[in-house]
Amino acid sequence: MAAKKTVGKSTRKKSSTDSSAEFEKLLKNAGNAGHFVLRLFVTGNTVRSGQAIANVRALCEDYLAGRYDLEVVDIYQQPTAAAREQIIAAPTLVKELPVPARRLIGDLSDRDKVIVGLDLKPAGDPGQKGGKTHWIKL
Repeated sequence: MAAKKTVGKSTRKKSSTDSSAEFEKLLKNAGNAGHFVLRLFVTGNTVRSGQAIANVRALCEDYLAGRYDLEVVDIYQQPTAAAREQIIAAPTLVKELPVPARRLIGDLSDRDKVIVGLDLKPAGDPGQKGGKTHWIKL
């Protein structure tokens, strides 16, 4: 009988520890919920790359001022980074945080679609132009 009590106590202690660890994880992630981590993959100093960089920077300043990190990666200079992320087209914008991760391909000139793709505005928002937009969740 003493063995059963020990098992019961250790089970309760484990679930309490698991709950604490889960709570700490949620607290840690809550601080990052409003912070965006973006990586833009471009191909050298081309017109299309320049447009994509300008479009993303303008959008970030308008919607995420002070709440984002943007890294621009030239796949000609850093091919291993592109291979690691499995980039097959450029420009490609990768949203790492907040989850879910997303990838947007193109010069990112359609601001409304980029806003929806980054989860800055819900897909059913009446202010959105055009039809349904489908994004791949990673």
